[in-house]
Amino acid sequence: MTITQCRFLLFVLLFGPVILATTFSCKGQSTGEPVTANGQVGGNCEGCELFFAGMPEQINSVDTSEGWRNAKQPLLITGTVFELNGVDPASGVLIYYWQTDEQGLYSRGPGLPADAQQHGRIRGWVKSDEKGRYSIYTNRPAAYPNDQLPAHIHLFILEPGSKLPYYVDDLVFDDDPLLIPHTKKYPMENRGGSGVLRVLLDGKVQVAVHDIILGLNIPNYPKKMTNAVVSGLSIGEDQPSFIPYHAYGPDRGSRACPVCKYGRYHGLILFVGNRPDWAAIRQWLVFMEKESTSRQQYLKGYFVYANEQGYSKKNREKELVKLGEELGIKRVALTFVPSVDDFETEMKLNKIDASLESTLILYRHRRIVAKFINLQPGTMNFELISDLLDKTRGDYFELPEPAHQ
Repeated sequence: MTITQCRFLLFVLLFGPVILATTFSCKGQSTGEPVTANGQVGGNCEGCELFFAGMPEQINSVDTSEGWRNAKQPLLITGTVFELNGVDPASGVLIYYWQTDEQGLYSRGPGLPADAQQHGRIRGWVKSDEKGRYSIYTNRPAAYPNDQLPAHIHLFILEPGSKLPYYVDDLVFDDDPLLIPHTKKYPMENRGGSGVLRVLLDGKVQVAVHDIILGLNIPNYPKKMTNAVVSGLSIGEDQPSFIPYHAYGPDRGSRACPVCKYGRYHGLILFVGNRPDWAAIRQWLVFMEKESTSRQQYLKGYFVYANEQGYSKKNREKELVKLGEELGIKRVALTFVPSVDDFETEMKLNKIDASLESTLILYRHRRIVAKFINLQPGTMNFELISDLLDKTRGDYFELPEPAHQ
């Protein structure tokens, strides 16, 4: 059983005031195609009715759970809710969360509504503010006792004007040893974006930035993307690992994975398929080299050449070496793969359209924060990318204070 497959088997411990979930809790998910219920947005969502159990009349953008008090490992989850385009912030969105305590139990507590017992006492609501921001002060949950499921936090979303919530991916932790074995067998759905949290330590508090993309990978979602041209994964999803050939740059002669080796900070990847515009490519590489030099370890730039026409590994390597020497490249990695659909390099995972002139991906902590198709080089667009690098650093806003309990 998995985080994407719920059996709803909850056992009450007769000898203590806790509820122990021996498998998973209350989501109505599956490992196959999304289950739909009469065209309901998000499909079947068993347990969603508990969204409203005990919900307060006043809900703020910051909430402090019962787990925050005396937590052995305090945790702050903070982020922004975006519209489906991954750019425009969404205000007034209700987020309901619930989780286990530090023993992996859905423990009860005073004042917990009778119909919400199965979700336990560590639960609450936040509402995104005018800038789409929200913050949850809680404890880091533990995995279920004697189980192989990674520790997780459940999330339901209710958008303004909607009567029914839908679930998004559970929040899990990238340093959890149970995560990789589980997701290899049961990949996450990326509902609302990647649910993988990458925690940083701020004093004794673990801090994780988690943005939510409304409608992303949600069945029956009514809104559609306005741009019909598709290349690359969506904003809010994780940039996948892949192993291109490094022809020139810091990892020359290796197969270093961009996000595996340098994924903690920013990554900027320029993908080019079967329609290379070398004048534009040169301008982008000069810009990327300049940004990488000024930002040092906080930005890693990549050029990935995936032209399958006339492909020769030896010739492709010579071609990029000549380009790197011509431009004086030192920090940007010039890499290549046989094609955008290549399995051996795992390039196929990027879902790049080879017929397009270029796809530019900006990610931070693996999460894709911006994407541009056929973006032309020039002062205006260079300033756009530089500004995005500044705005998505993650340290440009002050962390809120915990809400009063």
